[in-house]
Amino acid sequence: MFTIKGKTTDWEVVIGLETHIEVLSNSKIFSGASADYNPTVAPNTQACMVDVAMPGMLPVLNKYCVEQAIKFGLGINAEISKHSRFARKQYFYPDLPQGYQISQPINEPPVVGRGWIEIIGDDGNPKKILIERAHLEQDAGKLKHDMHPTKSFADYNRTGVTLLEIVAFVDLEKPDEKQFVTSPDEAEKYLRQIREIARALGVSKANMEEGSMRADVNVSVRPVGAKYFNERCEIKNMVSFKFIKNAIEYEAKRQIEILENGGTIERNTMRYNQGDGTTSILRSKEDALDYRYFPDPDLLELEITDEDIERIRKTMPELPSATRARYINEYGLSEYDATRLTETTDISHWYDTAVNGKKERAKPVANWLISELFAHPENMDITNEIREHTDPDAPRIITPENITELVDMIASNEINGKQAKEIFIKMLDGERGTIHEIADKHGMKQITDTGAIESAVDEVIKNNPAQVEQYKSGKVGLLGFFVGNVMKATHGQANPAMVSDLLKQKLAD
Repeated sequence: MFTIKGKTTDWEVVIGLETHIEVLSNSKIFSGASADYNPTVAPNTQACMVDVAMPGMLPVLNKYCVEQAIKFGLGINAEISKHSRFARKQYFYPDLPQGYQISQPINEPPVVGRGWIEIIGDDGNPKKILIERAHLEQDAGKLKHDMHPTKSFADYNRTGVTLLEIVAFVDLEKPDEKQFVTSPDEAEKYLRQIREIARALGVSKANMEEGSMRADVNVSVRPVGAKYFNERCEIKNMVSFKFIKNAIEYEAKRQIEILENGGTIERNTMRYNQGDGTTSILRSKEDALDYRYFPDPDLLELEITDEDIERIRKTMPELPSATRARYINEYGLSEYDATRLTETTDISHWYDTAVNGKKERAKPVANWLISELFAHPENMDITNEIREHTDPDAPRIITPENITELVDMIASNEINGKQAKEIFIKMLDGERGTIHEIADKHGMKQITDTGAIESAVDEVIKNNPAQVEQYKSGKVGLLGFFVGNVMKATHGQANPAMVSDLLKQKLAD
């Protein structure tokens, strides 16, 4: 439980989260206009007659967007509603040309019903965070206030882009039930899980920096142990994990100060000021009744069958949480390695391709990927695209098959670790060819012939009698001296393990 110490009592912070993700689709939810919203595109070039609410234009539901919502619902272990509908949510802003938003009413079942995701709670244990609902709606446009000293301009490119609003669960009937977010740290973990699932399923880019994932954060406070909720304030359109955590703490302290000074909390919509980390009132907060929902007469009721759900379920990839568990349980990777390798679905696919189901490759491939290739992402064929360079100075694109070949050659003693690193550097520098071809070209194949290595060992022992006597008198640390000289004599090509074993055998005589 996240608490803040007040003047006379400790206060518990209650956190509600409403997360909007832009659904990936070619066209918008109710029109055929492009949904590839990009702030760099010229204003109003991706808005059609339906988007700007020209008279007589009727919305048509995009089936693919519904399927994307169902897929996300299955990813959060949610109930999928067989019947739902769209309604008109009334409010009036210049960036909403219809004068209403087409959404799903809050007092009726949405496409995605109650579900849950799992995070690691503040106590270090797994914790299920309940999700109340996820419903489809259309996005609004964007107002620009910095283009003219006295006028504002509306860009409707984003109008009608599909949003999925995910509402975290806070049970007003059971306020002590701790299956909801209870701290700023848990809020961040919850939102990261939402982002991870959306990206893995291909439902959304869920990129906070570009605005394709945004969170509205509801904050209220109450004395620790209280059985009631106080009034809440909503901080709108948060697009940074760091700012969300800061905003929760500041807003909670602001409310505590008001309550301890005998004041009351008014339900307001707040803005977060990034410059000084404060919140300030944007406008009074609407109640559900203020929106005056009523069924959209232009859209039929949405019907989803069991066959639809199962068809979509079969298209779903393994979720990152399951992939991490597989890496830990089947491959014996550490939690750190498994987490790094599941940062994106592209990375886990790259890793799985390189390992190709062989457990003995799992750890060495993970080491090469995390320690070496992550430092040079420009050299990774991360999307498994076939790329050909006509420019000889272009970076070498390193494929999963390249790392598989490198790891297998080390395991078979064809090359040693030092040679592998040298080959890897040559690849980064742009050298083309397979690992075998590069190794052959530069004479980097490892010497495993016992006779050749024994000859070099004998020569080093013969040329260093003083060190031999010191070793035999107990200075066993000199073994490294002898190994280094043998490796130098063989130009680094001798198998180090064989060199070490032969030296120990001969120096013991």
